Amino acid sequence: MLIRREAPADEPSVRAVTAAAFAKPETPVPVEVGLLDRLRTCAAWLPELSLVAIDERGEIVGHVVCTRGHVGTHPVLALGPLSVHPTHQRRGVGLALVHSVLGAADATGEPLVALLGNPAYYTRFGFRPGTHYGITPPDPAWGAHFQIRTLTTYEPALQGAFAYPEPFNNL
Repeated sequence: MLIRREAPADEPSVRAVTAAAFAKPETPVPVEVGLLDRLRTCAAWLPELSLVAIDERGEIVGHVVCTRGHVGTHPVLALGPLSVHPTHQRRGVGLALVHSVLGAADATGEPLVALLGNPAYYTRFGFRPGTHYGITPPDPAWGAHFQIRTLTTYEPALQGAFAYPEPFNNL
């Protein structure tokens, strides 16, 4: 498996992987597909932090993206969506994508990454509840599902309310 930066020609494949990863019988086009489409056209899109996983046949089987979020007025990152095609789930694709995007984020000097996700999955990457760092989620009901992963340039004084990029507000 190869993890690399997404290229413009990869968009249809990334869209298909995202649709397959989040598909449910009652939702033929999952909200994550529309979210990804809207994120691509907003100022929060960071192309250098949109990564794909390529299998041995050269096909895209996974995708992860970090976009520009904020804690107060301080720029930070928001991770998601993370998508792995169902035929490749539980094979280390998501693990490789998250490790890769965290490494890339750290290398670009970002202080932290925030996400809304399953604590049982994301704690393996060093994510902790946002309240541990004094960072509050947009919705208090998210509780422990709102998580933060600090990076090398993180300073403990960075505290406050987290805000996702605008497209997240329209879900």
